Amino acid sequence: MAPLRAFFAPLAIFITLILQLLLPKASTITAKSEPWFTDLLLIALGLTVGLALYHLITSKAQRYVYKSYFIGGVFLVLGLYNLVTLKYALINPLFFPSPESILDVLVKDWAFLLKCLAYSTRLLFLGLLFGIVTGLVTGILIGWYTKWNYWLSPVVKLFGPIPSTAFIPVALSAFATSFQASVFLIALSTWFPITILTNSGIVNVKKQFFEVADTMGASNVQKIFKVAIPGALPDIFVGIFNGICSSFITLMTAEMIGVKYGIGWYINWQRQIMGYANVYAGLLVIAISFSLIITIFFKIRDHFLRWQKGIIQW
Repeated sequence: MAPLRAFFAPLAIFITLILQLLLPKASTITAKSEPWFTDLLLIALGLTVGLALYHLITSKAQRYVYKSYFIGGVFLVLGLYNLVTLKYALINPLFFPSPESILDVLVKDWAFLLKCLAYSTRLLFLGLLFGIVTGLVTGILIGWYTKWNYWLSPVVKLFGPIPSTAFIPVALSAFATSFQASVFLIALSTWFPITILTNSGIVNVKKQFFEVADTMGASNVQKIFKVAIPGALPDIFVGIFNGICSSFITLMTAEMIGVKYGIGWYINWQRQIMGYANVYAGLLVIAISFSLIITIFFKIRDHFLRWQKGIIQW
């Protein structure tokens, strides 16, 4: 069964390729583009055939075999979408461009897209840096010190649940540039979940751990950094994950309100000039880059929490 499964993806890609080559474009499609979709299918076909043969000979590449149905399904869906857009124009090609048009944008506009991505990445990581640091500090203060909890907890509960985008008018008035305002908004969206879950993690650390630390003569600072924070790490990482996801939403909104570059700005600009192939290309760049960021985050989390069993996998 496994050898047959290994060849499902190549078969699906081959069917999509045949339809792409044999069927002409719809008569209403007048825009010219390079055959990037055909090239993509040929590359994918070569790779999947190679992996399938490698599995057939060595019984390795088990991960590919496991993913074969999914890979094949993705290309079949792409082929179906290609039929209803490029080949038969069953839906408006202006708002739903063909895969060929989207790939054409990615290939020809890659330098500008990369520049926008670099700008977004800088903005995102600055906001995340400030948000994570302030969230950790606030969460530790609330979770460890009774007096800080007395003063800060009501403030966190009052302002934390407010969406960071609601502070856009305040941020634009308070900061000199839209870039600084955007960094603040991203930091704010990250700060709240990290604060709450850091506090929760510290409060829920078993008291026996602190009793052992007391018997060993640990100072208050040592108990924070050697017992409380390590014990709260699972909750802290959940808070950071939630903060990162919130920051993605805030980043896209912030880039649409005044910054001059960025993927969010690029998508909004292309939407305004009806360049929907560029919009979809921008969305694809966002999907890949954000997924990569989350993957890196989970790799870091897995390193620090390698002792914990049953954690969520990405």
